Amino acid sequence: MITMEDIIRDGHPTLRLIAKEVPLPASDEDKKTLKDLLEYVKASQNPEIAKEKGLRPGIGLAAPQINVSKRMIAIHVTDEKGQLHSYALFNPKIISHSVEKTYLSNGEGCLSVDESIPGYVPRYKRVTVTATTLEGEEVKLRLKGIPAIVIQHEIDHLNGIMFYDYIDKQHPFKPIENAEPINN
Repeated sequence: MITMEDIIRDGHPTLRLIAKEVPLPASDEDKKTLKDLLEYVKASQNPEIAKEKGLRPGIGLAAPQINVSKRMIAIHVTDEKGQLHSYALFNPKIISHSVEKTYLSNGEGCLSVDESIPGYVPRYKRVTVTATTLEGEEVKLRLKGIPAIVIQHEIDHLNGIMFYDYIDKQHPFKPIENAEPINN
């Protein structure tokens, strides 16, 4: 199982690389890595397991965060209506997005960033993503709200982008045009 020690921290060069496509069908090693990413996110949300294993709670994790520069992400998050979005994806790609933006009113965090970096992170309100599942099935996901924000955050990791790159350094809490906040 992935532990907090496996998660590389801000400043590590792998976090700024553009991750490589995963050759499909995925190798057993790549499948295991992707399963481990999802297992970490799920376990980190269970207070007992998180405390026992010293895990920081997370709702998404990308392979580059464990120093594997490949296009794999895992997400385990509940949307505003209480519906669970749990995905382990190879080669996720945003194929379309809304014009409208959104952002988390309390800002974003990251398992690779230990300190709190305040500020609004503009994201698309809705995204359509194509990817391949652990089972090798091609999927098209239409996401909005928090799941859309999380998948954009994780796909950014695959492109060497950190959430704070989007924060206006001079005015971190400046209202974002054409954007609706999500309270988190």
